[in-house]
Amino acid sequence: MKTLTDQLATIHIFETTPIRIVSVVPSQTELLYDLGLEENIVGITKFCVHPYHFKSTKKIIGGTKKVHFEKIRMLQPDIIIANKEENTKEIVEQLSKICPVWVTDIVTIEDNFKMISDFGQLFNKRTEAQKWIDKIEFAHQDFINFVKDKPVQKAAYFIWANPYMVAGNTTFINEMLCLNKYENIYKDKGRYPEIELKNIRLEGDPDFVFLSSEPFPFNDEHAFEIGRYTHHAKTVFVDGEMFSWYGSRLLKAFDYFKKLHIRIG
Repeated sequence: MKTLTDQLATIHIFETTPIRIVSVVPSQTELLYDLGLEENIVGITKFCVHPYHFKSTKKIIGGTKKVHFEKIRMLQPDIIIANKEENTKEIVEQLSKICPVWVTDIVTIEDNFKMISDFGQLFNKRTEAQKWIDKIEFAHQDFINFVKDKPVQKAAYFIWANPYMVAGNTTFINEMLCLNKYENIYKDKGRYPEIELKNIRLEGDPDFVFLSSEPFPFNDEHAFEIGRYTHHAKTVFVDGEMFSWYGSRLLKAFDYFKKLHIRIG
């Protein structure tokens, strides 16, 4: 018997190690795979694009905000892996009627390490989990050394258009910006605020405007429109997975961030 507590402080009691897993969070699907749990994963969302072959080998049960409850029920899962930001409270409550729902809450790198460690205990993959924690921590420290002499520059990280929305405070994206020595000009505006482009200079006048590859498909027209309202900002298209995916993806993110700094200065 295992008694474990998830990151929303919900206590779970398991008679045996959960075998059949449904994941409704793309980055956590990737982590579960990297922990050696491919055979245990029975259901994923349409946004779970890593590893690539899962889209043809696993049952698709909808998206992160709209899940097909009956498809999940038919998969007879032992546990469903969810996330506070990705999945609504209502969805989690509905899923809880099917089987236990383990909810993560990731804002900081330490939260990420806790999630990996928790999965190691939950699925009896402690050795694999510790290996990933060690690799990510080594890469993390190496990256801190890489940016230690770089000046702090101001940035705005856009995630949506029509209306324009940005990443604000208490988000993993903000954590990644800080790590990269980018001061988020919208860090005092809540998690994902809508903003008016005409106010961007007054609200911080960033050195960089980052246009994320997800969830919105920004293009050159958006870059031009946003750029017109800044004083001198450099507009950069960035890989949203590297800034917003946690789990094992973080190991690849550090290399990506190094290349980004070299490319944009």
